[in-house]
Amino acid sequence: MENTIAIIGGDARYIELIRQLNTLEDMKTIVTGFNKLDQGFTGVQHVEFAEMEHEDIDVVVLPITGTQKGGKVETVFSDEEIVLTKDWFEKFQRPTPVFTGISNQDLDGMVKNSKAQIIPLLDRDDVAIYNSIPTAEGTIMMAMEHTDYTIHSSRVIVAGFGRVGHTVANKFSALGAKVSVAASSIHDIARINEMGLFAITMKELAKAAADCDILINTIPAPVINKEAISQLPHHALIFDLASKPGGTDFDYAKRRGIKAILSESLPGVVAPKTAGKILADVIIQILSQRKGFEQ
Repeated sequence: MENTIAIIGGDARYIELIRQLNTLEDMKTIVTGFNKLDQGFTGVQHVEFAEMEHEDIDVVVLPITGTQKGGKVETVFSDEEIVLTKDWFEKFQRPTPVFTGISNQDLDGMVKNSKAQIIPLLDRDDVAIYNSIPTAEGTIMMAMEHTDYTIHSSRVIVAGFGRVGHTVANKFSALGAKVSVAASSIHDIARINEMGLFAITMKELAKAAADCDILINTIPAPVINKEAISQLPHHALIFDLASKPGGTDFDYAKRRGIKAILSESLPGVVAPKTAGKILADVIIQILSQRKGFEQ
């Protein structure tokens, strides 16, 4: 029995994702929001959003960035405006997995009384860990672009020791940077020390900022505040890797003359092919575990 997967919008990562999903046996791929692409996809059907038939759709893939306010879908490769609504989701007559990167209140509200099931991929440890690699590489690339000194021997502080913070700290240390990591839990402090890095508590972050060339935030909370920024040397850089709006007081950094860059979605910028394959592999794995989608 052939299943149909509908890909609705997306960025450069989705070019590789479409290619990967289109190789699946017994799976038909249809896409909308990609009509401006010069390259075609063999075996992939392009349809207008309004022409999609719910009874023919078994799986939906939304942009990794989720939906914008009011249900609007990001369509990088199309001028077509796609807006999802509560009524649209309620047309599904059977349980339907809906993959996205992150969800939000609007999207959750739209599917609440429908048979659609939101699966936020970026909440998964495997996706976050794999994505942390191109995120770290992208941060290194930006550090090289915006400095006139080497990463080797530079003084780097990483705020947060989650999946992204762990990889970023490790990669900068491997390049010879003097890396400090600010964390809260005793477990994280122990692991940071075990890795040969310098551990500081979040309360010590502002004081430590006085001896910092590059401050990298991975925490989606306002932790890089006025107190911390006021201690940074004038030449220091801030890279905020947390999801929008980040965790940095950008207005105060600007007033102080400190360059602060919100660097969200780095995997899709620096390594879209790799990022797309990561997403496709996880989607395929999840579908293979669901009844009716065995490959």
